Amino acid sequence: MKPAMIFRQYIWIINALRSSRGLTLEELSQRWQQDGVADGNALARSSFNRHRDAILDMFGIIIDCHPKTYRYYISNPHALCDDSIERWLFSTLTVHGVLTDSASIKERVILENVPAGEQYLDTIIRAIRTSRRLHIGYRKFHAEGYERTVSPYALKLFHQRWYLLARIDDGQMRIYALDRMTAAVLTDEPFTMPPDFQPQAYFAEYYGVLTDGTPLAHVVVRAHRWTPDYLRTLPLHHSQRELASGPGYADFGYDIRPTADFLGQLLSHGDGIEVLEPVELREKMRQMLADSLKRY
Repeated sequence: MKPAMIFRQYIWIINALRSSRGLTLEELSQRWQQDGVADGNALARSSFNRHRDAILDMFGIIIDCHPKTYRYYISNPHALCDDSIERWLFSTLTVHGVLTDSASIKERVILENVPAGEQYLDTIIRAIRTSRRLHIGYRKFHAEGYERTVSPYALKLFHQRWYLLARIDDGQMRIYALDRMTAAVLTDEPFTMPPDFQPQAYFAEYYGVLTDGTPLAHVVVRAHRWTPDYLRTLPLHHSQRELASGPGYADFGYDIRPTADFLGQLLSHGDGIEVLEPVELREKMRQMLADSLKRY
């Protein structure tokens, strides 16, 4: 069986279980046949168990069986809501399967451009997987280019750009945008990442990729008109909490380091977002808006 077909079966099982309160194997097999997942053939228990194990390995999704009802269910639904690579892969494969089934309307499905800098992804991923250092060429915008050997720790996708988190020789962490790399060569020099270093935790207090040491703050914003629904359906940060609401507005709180990435995202909502706290951040936003107004 082709890998693409197997992946689509994995996705079908996950979506079938997440859209129900649990299904017995018989019920799952009936839906499987009705949807023509495997040319109308039944879902055998042996095949389901193999798929169940593969889904755990690939996506980190646990499919358990209730001992009394014999219904299968996803016991860790939060795995489908975080920022992990498994969640991203699940989303990507789901979209791929839907579009494959809908090839006849491909001209009516408009996608964003693919992430920039992907030509170096294979080399960087191999370096991360084999714990070998990378020799990179890099050129910032409006600056001279340079070369450096780094220890690659993690990759992050943000606003259609790939970024590499790496440690340099003096022990400091640096962020490199792949679309500004001029070279990426795998070396034979090994490196060891500290066992307690967790990339997700490294970025947890930030929005985006700027990790410039901006102090942690409790930020409160007021969203006006339709903006509250945008924030409710797609939170800006995992710390987002709705604090209060009233006619035409809602207040949201964040425990975050308000870097330029975060402020830029707030500004992208125009007059739909108003910073309430802290006072110094409200004043900074006011000044940024005033400076922008001068250009008009």
